Amino acid sequence: MQYDFDQVVDRSGNHAAKYDERKKKFGTEDVIPLWIADMDFRTAQPIIDALTARAQEGIWGYTARPESYFAAIRAWQKRRNGWDIDQSLMSFSLGVVQTISAMVKLFTPEGGSVLIQTPVYSEFYDMAEAWNRKVLENRFIEENGTWRMDWADFEEKLKDADLFLLCSPHNPLGIVWTPEELRRMAELCMRHHVVLFSDEIHSDLIFHGKKHTPIASLSPEIRDYVVTGISGTKTFNLAGLQASTVVFPNRHMKEVFDHYWQCMDIHRNNAFSLTAMEAAFTHGEEWLEQLLPYLSANFDYVVDFCRARIPKIRTYAPDATYLMWLDCRGLGLSNQELHDFMIQKARLGLNDGCSFGRSLEGFMRLNAACPRSVLRTALEQLEAAVNAL
Repeated sequence: MQYDFDQVVDRSGNHAAKYDERKKKFGTEDVIPLWIADMDFRTAQPIIDALTARAQEGIWGYTARPESYFAAIRAWQKRRNGWDIDQSLMSFSLGVVQTISAMVKLFTPEGGSVLIQTPVYSEFYDMAEAWNRKVLENRFIEENGTWRMDWADFEEKLKDADLFLLCSPHNPLGIVWTPEELRRMAELCMRHHVVLFSDEIHSDLIFHGKKHTPIASLSPEIRDYVVTGISGTKTFNLAGLQASTVVFPNRHMKEVFDHYWQCMDIHRNNAFSLTAMEAAFTHGEEWLEQLLPYLSANFDYVVDFCRARIPKIRTYAPDATYLMWLDCRGLGLSNQELHDFMIQKARLGLNDGCSFGRSLEGFMRLNAACPRSVLRTALEQLEAAVNAL
């Protein structure tokens, strides 16, 4: 079927955090919300149909997780990414962020250190610090709008790290790591005996002819070392259903992880997330193949608009995710001034760049997964605000 991503859906009545938390987040509801990472698009019709049928059953008791659940995820990964997962090493998790939290608690010592690469989404900081671990930052090097790894610093920081959190593809920079880069990261972690967790939640949202490589698919040696977090929640706009999958390198790590959740009696699916995920990975590909070019065109629209009409704000089309990194340093504002400017003058709800890297000045993150008309209005508001400075 043909999907209409230009349709503006009124989300004000469904308790969407993106809209209903505007007052809490920005101090006002008078902003266009382009912040939290979900999309303003209806999901694939087969998912809606499957959930409708499940709702009509009228009984939603304790729900078992059949092998078909993991089989659908495994088949998707093999078809899309060429990754043939050992199904016996897959575990359910509420979400990739919850998995990161568990990885920090279970696989680092008290007072240990977690290595992250900044700028990166703030939960990498939050989940490490929640368990009183020290955060080590391997800061990317930025040159004329291009971001790259500082390899010397990366290896130096590994000497003091217990866990490395990899964001692949990268949020917010939209980097799709090459197999060579991933192999080098993994081999350095192995050399320094640092646990490697790869957050691959955006792995289906890839553009410009790039290809996502699951780091665990690179070699048997790397497969036997890496823990991977995957989910369909970003891909199919299902974040509110809370479901993800963890792929472990061995049974011991899987058993430690599973026992942790069982101790809190969190070991079954939500009745609806089970249905949604199976439908998504089995019948959602047509929707995704129509979504990707629409998102890519949104990126181009933002880039062209800023270049032609707001040259003080620089951006680029990311190779992955639906999140855009705005370089606002040309406005000459401090982080607090930029925060206030976006809310009070441009009337936009964006993410502050400094939450992705605490030493960053002058950046914002924009969620471009919305109808083009919404994006147009947002950019026109931003243009008017910049012109009035």
